[in-house]
Amino acid sequence: MNEDYRKSLRFSISIAVITFVLAALFSVISSVLLQGVGWFAGLLIVLGIVLVGVIFDMFGIAATAADEVPFHSMAAEKIYGARQSIVIVRNRDRFASFCNDVIGDIAGIVSGTASATVVLQIAFGFGFPEESSQHMVISIVFTSVVAALTVGGKALGKFFGVHASTKIILFAGRAIAFIEQNLRIKILPSLKKKKKRNSQ
Repeated sequence: MNEDYRKSLRFSISIAVITFVLAALFSVISSVLLQGVGWFAGLLIVLGIVLVGVIFDMFGIAATAADEVPFHSMAAEKIYGARQSIVIVRNRDRFASFCNDVIGDIAGIVSGTASATVVLQIAFGFGFPEESSQHMVISIVFTSVVAALTVGGKALGKFFGVHASTKIILFAGRAIAFIEQNLRIKILPSLKKKKKRNSQ
């Protein structure tokens, strides 16, 4: 039990550090992209951030719903990304935590901040002062639309995550395999090491 607690604590700390770094990175990138652009381009950036959150939320749901067995058949047939997909499913709790809690929550926070910037751009573009009633109406409408798209998109993503989990996780496995092989960045633990742990 103590060993499980230590592993959980180490994972929680590592996730907190990763979240801090990624949140700062997302914020800087969104701020840079929003500087000097019109409100329409800013709107597209906000929608892009929302889409990132929806897609990663879908990946997290798919990982929890996926069955490991089909990927073993794919791995036996040497299908690209199948071995990475097995590792994803075996580590579904951590993968889902990263996708849903880290990327999903960061995307929600950053999209809210970016929305405030776009609202100012729209208001100033139409000549409305910052404290005016028109500015308030624009803020309410824009924030509501972004919230509706986020919630509705995640609801749709959950449907696909549950009913197309194998295809989605295979896609994720292929993407990770590409990154690991071409960028030399280790993302997932070794499949062989995982098997050894299971056999002990």
